[in-house]
This record gives sequence, structure tokens and C-alpha cells, in this order.
Amino acid sequence: MKKLIHKIIREDNFLSLSGNLIIALLGFGGFALLARSLETEEFAQWVLFISGGSLVEMLRYGITNNGLVRFLSGATDQNKERFIGANVVISFCATLIIALILIAIKLLFSNVINTSSYALFFKWYPVLAFVNLPLNNALVVQQAKMKYDNILFIKALNSGLFFSFLLVNTIFLKLSILEITIVFLLINTLTSLVCIGKSWDGLLLFKKANKATLNTLLNFGKYSTFTLIGTNLLRNADILIISISPFGSTAVALFSIPLKLTEIQQIPLRSFTATAFPKMSKASLEGKTNQVKELFNVYSGAITYLFFAVSIVTFVFAKEFVMLISGTQYLDEHITGIDIVSIVKILSVYGLLLPIDRMTGIGLDSINKPNINAIKVLIMLVANIIGDLVSIYVFHSIEMVAVSTLIFTTVGIVVGAYFLNKSFKVSLVEIFKSANLFYKNLWYKSKQFRRRYPAL
Repeated sequence: MKKLIHKIIREDNFLSLSGNLIIALLGFGGFALLARSLETEEFAQWVLFISGGSLVEMLRYGITNNGLVRFLSGATDQNKERFIGANVVISFCATLIIALILIAIKLLFSNVINTSSYALFFKWYPVLAFVNLPLNNALVVQQAKMKYDNILFIKALNSGLFFSFLLVNTIFLKLSILEITIVFLLINTLTSLVCIGKSWDGLLLFKKANKATLNTLLNFGKYSTFTLIGTNLLRNADILIISISPFGSTAVALFSIPLKLTEIQQIPLRSFTATAFPKMSKASLEGKTNQVKELFNVYSGAITYLFFAVSIVTFVFAKEFVMLISGTQYLDEHITGIDIVSIVKILSVYGLLLPIDRMTGIGLDSINKPNINAIKVLIMLVANIIGDLVSIYVFHSIEMVAVSTLIFTTVGIVVGAYFLNKSFKVSLVEIFKSANLFYKNLWYKSKQFRRRYPAL
């Protein structure tokens, strides 16, 4: 029995899901505490600080992230060290360039930035970029090595410390947004130091980098960077466009709450795609196209079924979710002019479309077609921006912004399936047949387990 439990908790999908579940729950709790404790303007600044930071993170790590995962899955031990060293060199150079650009923009447009909701981002993100460099490198390297227990530890430490601080702050300290940001930087610094101490970030391997590994990651990264930036923009473009629209910072604060709720839907998605990508990449490198197809079908269908259950819960209890995060302060449509509950319901439907859309992207990257995946994301991004602009300036509706999310995701599924069909046939029937077989086998194994251990 002890061996069985140990096997389960050491399984890749379980560890990946646990890591993302912890980060999501702690992030969800921290977000709720901030939404309740900060004024609307300050909360909007925090949302833009995190959203803008996430976008720049994608620019930094898009260059090497997917490439490192893909090429490490089939590399020799010597080449693995070279690839990890190349990742350190590229990520440091990218961080330096981005930080200098942001500092230059702040100096050139200081008057405008200092009076906007982006003041927090431009002032403190360049500092955060260097502070969390080892932390983020460690996450990339450990994913590439499929060391999901290490990823779980890093995420639990970083998110756990910040959530604990926010809890104490809400009850006792009542610190300002500036002081909260400084503590956030200190916690990221501590986590990075732990990663360096455990040699998880590959910092000492930077000397191993050579021209071949640098070029390999950069060639793959020139496409995957755009893909990750585009994917991040698909999540945050709504917030960024609303922030410069006539709706202003109040709408930013409001719309960020339903967006945060959609993270509940994405917990299993991030977990399972993190384990699917190395497996599909390895199969692709070995020329096993049928195995790539099989993995694609199983993961796409199985996660969609999970999302169906989660989407029903978020749709039915939309109002309760809003109250859980922010209390009742944002529920009065007569005051805000925005039906936040309707937005939550619309985005709960969006969750049903996410798995197959995300898996088409993973599939294209795994068969070494990051350029095609970049085209897919570009088409989705254009559709999203057009939809947002039409929603805001033609329909004058934040609710329609959420509807445009459903449209661009559907477009992404169609485009991704079209390109994947050139390598292997994508069929909804086969996807759900594979998922049915997966859950049937899971049910059969659970019955065997109950017969073997009837006392449990």
C-alpha cells in the first residue's frame, strides 16, 4: 500500500497538477486579499504590474523555454549541459535588454507614466526582472528535466510566502501598494537564492554554452517567443485594451476578477500540457508520429471532460465566485455599469474550448513546427484585438469583450487542426473516443484497486 501511494505521488501528472493547483489556489487567495484590501486605483495598478510583467516574462523566456524542453528530451548528457548553459546566457542577455528598454521608456515619458496606472510596472519591473531570473530559469530547466517535484517545491515556496504575507497584511499590517511590491520583490529574491543554492537554475553551466546550442535555441526561439508572447497577449490583451479605453481603471479592476476565475479552469490544463509536451517531443524526435497523435488525442479529450465539469460549476456559481474574491463591492451593475456575473458565465464557456486549442499548439511545437504555431497565435491575436476594439468602441460593452474571447479561441482550434492535419489527422470523434477509453481504463483500475484494498 505504501509503495502504491508513493508511486502515485511521484507520478509526473500528479506532481505537475499539484504544483499548478497550489500556485493557482495561493494566487487566487492572494488576488482576493488584494482585491478586498486595496482601493480600486491601486488594485488596477497591481493588475497591470502583474499583467505587464507576465507579458515581458514571455518575451524573456519564450526565446528558450519550449526549445530547451524539446531539445533536452532527446539530448546526450554532455549536450544537456550545453543547452542549459545556453539558456542561462540567452535569458540573461534578454533580461538586460528588456530592462534597459523599460528604463529608457520611463525616462522619456516620465510625466505620462507617473500619472498612469502603469507607474508601478515601469518603476519596479526592471528590478523584478533580475531578481526572479534564477527562479524562472530553474522552472524552465526543471520542466525540461521533468523534475516536477522540484517545480512543486519552488512554486509552493514562492507563492506560499507571498500569500502568508498578504494574509498578515490584510489582518494586521495594512501596508501600501508600494510596500507590498517591495515585499513581493524580497520574496522572489529569497526563492531565487534557494534555486541557486540547489543548483536548479543551471547558472554554473553558462560556460558550457557553445555556438551550436545558442543557435539551436535561438532558431527555435524566434518562433516560440512570438508564440508565447502572443499566447500571453491573448490572456492579457483584454486588460491592456480596456486600460486605455474610455472605461478606465475601474473596468480593469472589474474585468480582472472574471479573468482570475478562469485560472481555476486552467489548473489541469497547465499541468497536463507541461507533461504532454516533453512526451510528444520525444516521440516526434524518434519518428513515432502515431504515438504523437495518440498522446494528442488522449490529452485533448481527457482534459476537455475535466473542463466540462469545472465550467458547469463556474457557470452556476458565478455570483458566488465574484463575492468570494471581492465581496459585494463590484456586484452592483448600477454603480459599475458592468455585469460582472455575466462575464464570468461567458468565460466559463471559454474553458470548454481551451484544451483542444492549447493541445494543437503543443502538437505543432512538438513536431518542430514552431513557425506554424506562431502563425496560428498571430491569427488568434488579430481576431482578439479586432473583437476587443469592436466590443468597446462599437458596442460600448465590456461583456462583448468576453464574447470575443470565445470567437478567437474557436478560430485557433480550426487553424491549429488545419495545420496539424498535414502531419496526422485531427478528428473530434477520435479525440473523444481516446478520452472515453482513457477514463474507462481509469475506472477499471480503480475497481481493481478497491477489490485489492476493500478497507479503504
